[in-house]
Amino acid sequence: MKIYFPDKLLPVFFTRAAQKKTLFNDYVVDLLTQLQQKIQNEPGFDIKIEDKINLSQWIILQALTQFEKQKITLAWTGGKDSTLILWMVREVVEKHKLKMPHCMFINEGHVFEEITDFVKELTQKWKLQVTEVHNHNVSSQAKKIGDPITVAKLDEINRQEIKRLGYNKPTFPYEPESYVGNHLMKTVAMNRFLAETKYNAVITGIRWDEQEARAHEQYFSPRGDKFTPDHMRIHPILHLTEKEIWEAIRKFKIPYCKLYKEGYRSLGAKGTTHKAGNKPAWEQDFDKVPERAGRRQDKEGIMANLRKLGYM
Repeated sequence: MKIYFPDKLLPVFFTRAAQKKTLFNDYVVDLLTQLQQKIQNEPGFDIKIEDKINLSQWIILQALTQFEKQKITLAWTGGKDSTLILWMVREVVEKHKLKMPHCMFINEGHVFEEITDFVKELTQKWKLQVTEVHNHNVSSQAKKIGDPITVAKLDEINRQEIKRLGYNKPTFPYEPESYVGNHLMKTVAMNRFLAETKYNAVITGIRWDEQEARAHEQYFSPRGDKFTPDHMRIHPILHLTEKEIWEAIRKFKIPYCKLYKEGYRSLGAKGTTHKAGNKPAWEQDFDKVPERAGRRQDKEGIMANLRKLGYM
């Protein structure tokens, strides 16, 4: 496979010659490991936002060329991070004349109307192929948030996943960001979609700085076990901070959901997500108020466990 390098990044990041030929996994992963160590461990190491965007696009290019003959999907939530990635993917696709990947929108059961409208609008404007992924087997028992879900009435896959969580009560409330709800409505919904469609690579918008459980994630992270279909997770913006996300969005005039302008910093389920302040997200104090302060905090506390179970 041909390895594409962003020339501007070579003097900054890489210690090896661009002409070195080796296998994708051995070479690219090794380079990115060196980069990760440099960013995280060297005091004072800093690069411009343009270089960080170039690096993200380079990672996307590796993913698209590596999986071009297979199946790759982009997990698009309608939030700032995944929308920035979506924009970068479109830039890479246009520049290198590649096929635009499919997008996967996980509907966890209580989505802000503003997010739904934003996703629909951008889907039409950018002519995207988007599939809404949802665990209907769970939601079919609920008419509203908080309704009891009877475990015995669920299908075998959902019952096995609940048992895996160590949950042994006969019912649980339909709450998409609770421990059980988050797992079934997001992780299990995604895994079922991957198993049914045979997508074997997923691009996601997580970052090192947004949550402690994600602080040591790698750019290319293979997944797969008894409960999770074998696939590769690709994380192109690990090295960006929340502040840099907004710097890029505003610099390149990238669309974003209007909830951010109203004071939301991180968008989760409608019923458990609140404003972090009254100013637009990009004007708030990133140092004093955590990005996910407006999210359900019991979920934040169990994020490490959720990620072990396959959450992004």
